[in-house]
Amino acid sequence: MSDKSPFDGVEKRASEGRSLLDLQFKFFCISVAAVSVLILVGLMTSILLQGIPNLTWTLLISGPEPNPSEAGIRPAIFGTLWVCSLCALLTLPIGLATAILLEEYQPRNSIGRFFYSIIQLNVTNLAGVPSVVYGILGLTAFVSMFGLFKTQDRDNGYEIGVRYYDQFFSDGERSIMVPVASSDSPVTKPSKEMLSLDSELNSVDVFIYGLDDPAPTESQLPYAIMDDSEPGRISKKSWYYFSLPLGRGVLTGALTLMLVVLPVIIISSQEALRAVPSSLRAGALGLGATRWQVVWNVTLPAALPGIMTGAILAMSRAIGETAPILIIAGIVYISRAPQNLMDDFTVMPLQVYNWIGRPQPEFHGIAAAGIILLLIILLSFNAVAVLIRYKLQKPLS
Repeated sequence: MSDKSPFDGVEKRASEGRSLLDLQFKFFCISVAAVSVLILVGLMTSILLQGIPNLTWTLLISGPEPNPSEAGIRPAIFGTLWVCSLCALLTLPIGLATAILLEEYQPRNSIGRFFYSIIQLNVTNLAGVPSVVYGILGLTAFVSMFGLFKTQDRDNGYEIGVRYYDQFFSDGERSIMVPVASSDSPVTKPSKEMLSLDSELNSVDVFIYGLDDPAPTESQLPYAIMDDSEPGRISKKSWYYFSLPLGRGVLTGALTLMLVVLPVIIISSQEALRAVPSSLRAGALGLGATRWQVVWNVTLPAALPGIMTGAILAMSRAIGETAPILIIAGIVYISRAPQNLMDDFTVMPLQVYNWIGRPQPEFHGIAAAGIILLLIILLSFNAVAVLIRYKLQKPLS
């Protein structure tokens, strides 16, 4: 009588079937990954072939121009650096502090746990909200600030670090400026008593004359103005210029991108803090350390490498975001780099998008060169973060 069970053949065929299914699934995963890599390689090859010949010094130092041979991306480069650097400075401390609060200071009573679960659920859901929604939120909350700083007698809100002038042009084509109190001040009428400055803000004597008056002499001509001349209102802003509402400046762009990447940083920081062994916390508490001393001296140093990994991913997303910045700033002609936090700006993805939409093939080539520069900036940001993470890992090893 045979010792073999009648189920041996069935089990063998089932095992072979599972092995075959496992092999097929493995082949499917490898095929999908290979196709994805090939598509990426094809796109990068196409960009490099088009972009490298257009990587010129003119592209780096010039602003956008109608002529492709003279067009550059310098204002967009500085705008990207301003916005992303400020976004990182704002987002990382807030995101890390929020993660520490949610992970290390969890409430112990039922009411506190209820609110904690609501906050945690909202943070998780916000990580999946489309970025264009944050752009609309930034437009309402930061650009106009819900209209809170606009009154009937002052439409421009509140400002510091700015002076307003009424600018006249003399018969000698010299710029003459008259200081005014604010942007809402009445237009200056030419008079002999007005305090006048030249384009370098030096006091000058102005010669005011009418149709019935003698014509100005040659020495008076550079600062001669007719009594019916109409000025133009201009402003000179300091580097510390600040206004409420924030308007469509660099600070608004950074705050809007902060909303986009903040949930990602909070969640990744929580995961990094959760990965720290609880025995380290218990040992520190057993030695008499307070909860904050445990967080600052034990938990946070151990979790920082993982936190920096999440920060790298979040800032990589922020550098390439277009939709929220498009809503905030729009595609406008920006010929100079931002001078202060309230200044108008554009970023590299917007400039590349603008060039790609042009019908001339030459603009497509410099758009590819702009993509290469954007990748270089992205890799530079990531390299700095990786270096920081590596330096923080060495003492723990």
